[in-house]
Amino acid sequence: MSFKLTAPFKKHPTPIVNIPMGENVMGRSDKSGNILINTSLSDPDSITETINHEETHIVQLQNGDLDYDEEAMYWKGKKYLRSSFDESDKKLPWEQPAYKNE
Repeated sequence: MSFKLTAPFKKHPTPIVNIPMGENVMGRSDKSGNILINTSLSDPDSITETINHEETHIVQLQNGDLDYDEEAMYWKGKKYLRSSFDESDKKLPWEQPAYKNE
């Protein structure tokens, strides 16, 4: 007799890498599909919230809604110069869904 087991986890989880970051930076998503977490984070709830937040950005990058380079962020084809906004602003269009998923 055979049966299928369904794993309680994703089959292709997003890689999570701990690296030192700036003082007020909790995490980042990169174009390679990695979630980068600040090594200074130690609270498990903060780590989970950060992973959930950054996972939203991974999906946005994968589906083409979000892109970035050194000069700008691109959201659904619109260019936002990095020099013109605070990257931690919760009102940015790509940040709003990410903050909902924390």
